Formats: sequence, structure tokens, C-alpha cells
Amino acid sequence: MLNKIKIKDKILPFNKSIRVSGDKSISIRCVLLASQAIGKSRIYNLLESEDVINSLRVIKKLGIKYIKKKNFYEINGYGLDGFLVKKNLTIFAGNSGTLARLILGLLVNSQNKVKIIGDKSLSSRDFSRVTNPLSEFGASFSNKNNKLPVIIQGTNFLRPIKYLENLGSAQCKSSVMLAALKTDGKTIIKAKKSRNHTEIFFKNLNIPIKVKEKSNYDYIEIYGKSNFSGFSYDVPGDISSSAFFLVLTLLTKNSQLTIKKVNINKTRIGIIKILNKMNANILFKNKMKYKGELVSDIIVKSKSNLKGIRCSKNINSSAIDEFLLIFLAAAKAKGISTFKDLGELNKKESPRLDIAVQFLKSIGVKVKRHDNDIKIYGNPKLDLKGKYVIKNFKKDHRIFMMTCVAALTLGGKFEIYDKDSINTSFPNFLKLLKKLGAKLN
Repeated sequence: MLNKIKIKDKILPFNKSIRVSGDKSISIRCVLLASQAIGKSRIYNLLESEDVINSLRVIKKLGIKYIKKKNFYEINGYGLDGFLVKKNLTIFAGNSGTLARLILGLLVNSQNKVKIIGDKSLSSRDFSRVTNPLSEFGASFSNKNNKLPVIIQGTNFLRPIKYLENLGSAQCKSSVMLAALKTDGKTIIKAKKSRNHTEIFFKNLNIPIKVKEKSNYDYIEIYGKSNFSGFSYDVPGDISSSAFFLVLTLLTKNSQLTIKKVNINKTRIGIIKILNKMNANILFKNKMKYKGELVSDIIVKSKSNLKGIRCSKNINSSAIDEFLLIFLAAAKAKGISTFKDLGELNKKESPRLDIAVQFLKSIGVKVKRHDNDIKIYGNPKLDLKGKYVIKNFKKDHRIFMMTCVAALTLGGKFEIYDKDSINTSFPNFLKLLKKLGAKLN
């Protein structure tokens, strides 16, 4: 079967309710922290995507047993020194930068060398942003050009560090936080604002941590070495997965959608803040706190009078995985939308900023770019008639899903390759599209 889909019809109006898959960021953290706990952990609604399944395979290679039962995964951990690292061990992180970078933080005390490898996309990404601070703890690294494969050699003589994270990368911050767990003494982190799931997890598990939130940076203190007990966790829906359906609904006439039980952590809802500033009307209903995370139903209605926005760069980190969709909304908005300092987009699974600009221009949207700043000249009457073939985007799952939303809302005849890329983060994406009435060939 060819690894592509064809879309030739816009989606018809709908009024429905769905639930998206479990949050990927939280799912991976659940697996890794359960591997470090003492005793059994139960994880419900774990996202069964390639990135998360690879996380389970990695902890199994490191001596941690798990089993899938009826509606949860049970992971049996042996504490902070519980990994059994065999000689000449190689572990595969697939496409997941979160997994690859966070597992390095957990291997800083490994007595044997471990080789981390990934797929072609992950192997093109910069790992010096984690190997540099982790080496300050005392771990040793061997790699070429700061890319995968990376070989780590841990040590028994870890020392706490002071670390400045100024990229707004939750992966880098979390890798250092996990290394700090294994280190006697106090590690101090000054981190540019980014998603804070790891901090919330630490607090929920009673790991000694102090967090002071400032306007642009958070100050974090972690006290190691402190073991913690196994836990139970029900993973809420993923806001990044929900985002595709938010924009699909906004751009589909006479439509309304309710997305149930989604994680609306304040560090993750930048897309909703941006879209509402563009004149959307996205509402939260049935809000509740679950183990430190805010969870809610999200209600969105179609909007024909979206307006352009001057987007503050201070909000970038809380919408970094959703900008492809924000650009799509801006293409249909009235007026000019301005976005700045988006270089981090090109450090994702693909050079997303480059590809997004290329895609928008290919469908007739006027875009001006200067370095990592772009202006999108919106056209509320944008209605495509031509044929479009979308391929050679490095199998980036978010590029694939964004172009599906574009095809279903803007018209034209689309042929989109690499549909299997969704297995990385959102395997039932196409199934949910069909539930809403999308015709996919």
C-alpha cells in the first residue's frame, strides 16, 4: 500500500465531540520516572505512539520490566540506581528528541558505556545542548559534530551544577533535572520559560524541588539523591494533538467541536491564547486539577472573521509545536500577522520554519521572511483550486497533519505523502478525521 493519502473534498460542517490520545510529553515522562521509582507504577491512557513505545523498549533494555494490562501499563522500578546496564549496550530513540535527551540525563551514573542512536531525522539534531551540561555533572561523552550517535559513560562521582538554560527547551531543562535526581547536593537551574511537566511531576512525587517563577525565567533548585515510590497516573489528552482539530473547526463553516479531558497546562496553551487574540472563541469547560496539571474540555466554533496578529515572541515557547497551524489560521485571517524569533522551529523533526514558508507560498499565500521573523499576509477568501503534491518534508508528523487540515479547509486536490509519520505522535489522527466526516482516499 502506498504511504500517502489523497484529499479532494473539503470537510462538511460538523458538530461533534471527540477525545484525543494521551499527552506525548507526559506519557514519556511517566515511563521514564516510573523506571526510577521504587515499586510498581500504573499508567492509564498512555499514548501508544512510536515515541512512547520506544521509551518502553528503552527501559526494558535497561532492565526495567513492564506489562500491559486491560487499560493500563504496569512498570516495576527499582529506584534511582535500578538500571541494569549491560556492556556494549545500544538503545534506539527513534524520532523522539524528548526520549533521547531525557534518557541521557538518567544515564549519568551508568558504570558501562551506552550508545544512543536514532532515526535519520533525530540524528540530524543538536545534542550538545544536553551533553554540555551533563558533562559538568561528571559524565563523559563521545560523538561527532554534536549529533547522534552519542556514547555516554557515567560516573559514581557526580557533582551538582549550576545551569543556565536560555533556549526555552523543556527537553534540555528536564535532562538536567533528571541528572540532578541522581546527584548528591543541590543543583540550581535558571531556565527560560518552557513547558513545566517535569517540575509538576517532581512536586507530585515529593521529590525535593523548589521553583520560583519570574517573568522570563524560572529558578529551580533540586536536592538529590532522593528515591520515590511507584505511582498511578491517568494521562490527559494532548493539547498539541488537539490543536489540529481546533484549527480544522475554526476554518470549517458552521462547525463546532468539543475535545474532552485535554491537558491545558499554562506552558502549553500558547496556541489558544494566540487564536483567541485572532478573534477565535475557544472556551474551557469542566476544568479540574489532576496531580498538579490543569485538565479541561475545550469547545471551539468555526470563525469566518479571524484577524491578523502581532505575536509576542514571549509566547513562542508555549506554542512551539503548534506554529504550523497558527500560520495556517493566519493565512485565512484578515490583515497581516507577524511572528518573531522562531529559529527553534528549524531545530525540530524537520526545518519547520523553512518548510512552512515554502508551503504557504506554494498555495498562494504572500509571506515575507527576514532571518527567523516572518509576516503572513492573510486572505479570508483563500480558496484553492489546483493540485498539490506534498512530499520531501523529512517525514515530519506535524507537517503531514497540518497539510491534511489545509486540504480539508482550503480546497484543492492534495496528494500527501508519508502518512505513516503520524505513528510518531498521533496514530489515530486519520481515524478521528474520518469520525468528523473527512473523505480520505
